Amino acid sequence: MKVLLKYFIVVLVISFTNISNAIPNSFADLVEKSSSAVVSIASTTIVNNYNQQDQYPRFPEGSPFDEFFKEYFERENKRSPSQRPMVGLGSGFIIDKSGIIVTNNHVIEGADEITVILSDQSEYIAKLLGRDPKADLAVLQINPEGKLLQSTKWGNSDKMRVGDWTIAIGNPLGLGGTVTAGIISAISRDIGSGPYVKFIQTDASINRGNSGGPLFNIQGEVIGINTAIISQTGGSIGLGFAIPSNSAKKIIQQLKDFGRTKRGWLGVQIQPVSKDFAESLGLADEKGAFVSNIDPKGPSKKAGIQAGDVILKFNGVDIIKMTDLPRVVAESDVGSIATLKVWRKNKVITIKVKLGELPEDSFVQRKETELKVEEKKIEKLGISISKSANDDGVLVTKIENPDSNLMLGDIITEINRENISDLEGFSKLVNQIHKTGRSSLLLKIIREEQSLWITIKFIDN
Repeated sequence: MKVLLKYFIVVLVISFTNISNAIPNSFADLVEKSSSAVVSIASTTIVNNYNQQDQYPRFPEGSPFDEFFKEYFERENKRSPSQRPMVGLGSGFIIDKSGIIVTNNHVIEGADEITVILSDQSEYIAKLLGRDPKADLAVLQINPEGKLLQSTKWGNSDKMRVGDWTIAIGNPLGLGGTVTAGIISAISRDIGSGPYVKFIQTDASINRGNSGGPLFNIQGEVIGINTAIISQTGGSIGLGFAIPSNSAKKIIQQLKDFGRTKRGWLGVQIQPVSKDFAESLGLADEKGAFVSNIDPKGPSKKAGIQAGDVILKFNGVDIIKMTDLPRVVAESDVGSIATLKVWRKNKVITIKVKLGELPEDSFVQRKETELKVEEKKIEKLGISISKSANDDGVLVTKIENPDSNLMLGDIITEINRENISDLEGFSKLVNQIHKTGRSSLLLKIIREEQSLWITIKFIDN
């Protein structure tokens, strides 16, 4: 009996020790280590003042009130400038000591100027590298001017479980440097903000201004980007939502590299598998995505997917709801081979699809001149060029010839049916053709992701 009692006491002590280890006495060390990597973001937008002159009360012609109010509103308009700055506040965090910062797209969207405020209150004007409204992410860059910056580390959001501790640091209500703590309330939460992100839900207090700030795990790693709250009053009621780090990292890297997101694309229109659909198709349940239409130019058409198919699995991932498919496809690499399990005519078949790229808008025109890369002036054409982002031609960075058919941002890929890959090759070929006495060149260009053919004349020296 004594042996059993001793064993019970030992087990009890071990259990209490594990519980005490799981519940920290303080988050102070974590906050002290991580808070300097969290920044405040002020986005300034120039807006036009309300046009009061068109809104003053109208009275019958000749009325003394008509003249009085007209004079009054004209005086008010002269006092007020036609434009005024409007400032929005949010949060962000440094992911690279060179000055790369992550925030939400809605924090900086439409801003004419973006100011980043570090924890020591020093301020820097930021450059927008890229933004993705569909995932509500944006990447900024500041020049730290020799200052040593503290950066964050990414954590694995897939390992987080309901009940795990979370710590949010941000700039709620413009107060700056505010820390709140809580637990993960739910994972893979769909809040109706689009098909590409399933959110982490936390009861750590998230308020206006926390947007774009980091959500840390207990090891001080970023496992989410605070993005949204649900509240009837506008204040925190314990329903905060963060973009999981594993969903964000790939998008952020693409925004850094390309200024836009490159998502996988199947080229299908889908709808839910209703109870009636499942019954008529011979399915055991209502899981999967029903293919209602096929893009005739999309990857699915080439792979043999048909309207009426039900996609049950994508690369081994079960498609429980229709909305699961766009997310897992978008997270896949463009050009990769995906394996689909498809229900067709009462049996499961396997189809392999080479994924295309989902058509996306480029919200930031990436000009290598902004990044101070090598630029070469081609005097015979009145343009300047630099390397393109993907080395698939040369980028037009300056145009000094007013009669040119080129536009800034055009990528020239061919001259007179000869491929172009670098600056020296472009310049050499232009000179060779000029010596033949020709007056113009035929250029193949990429403009707004469309291939075009244009001509350009030599400038007479």
